[in-house]
Amino acid sequence: MSRTFAAVAALTLILTTAASAQALKTADSSKGKIFVDAKGMSLYTFDKDAGGKSMCNGPCAENWPALAAADDAKPTADMTVVVRDDGKKMWAYKGKPLYTFKKDVAPGDVNGDGFLNGAWHLAKP
Repeated sequence: MSRTFAAVAALTLILTTAASAQALKTADSSKGKIFVDAKGMSLYTFDKDAGGKSMCNGPCAENWPALAAADDAKPTADMTVVVRDDGKKMWAYKGKPLYTFKKDVAPGDVNGDGFLNGAWHLAKP
């Protein structure tokens, strides 16, 4: 295995489902190494989420879209699937549900870090 391939493999977790593939990647940001979605958008965790349950519903979910998981998503050791109050599934990293932020408009934006008196955090490896 080449060093380049090994480095890419170490930085990318691929979650495969029968219907689609969702990639969770790492990227360098102005705030250090973070997790990003397949489009390169920053991912966040929310302090109010507890016990692997998403507490971001209604208007919160409009501003903080969940990292959606397909119905047939296959969890891994670090990546699990959380069922939201609306019945939709989302990915969680080590039990923490993952979200994007509506006000991040381009890859590399980290506008949600520290939002709501510090309740939102960039998801970091």
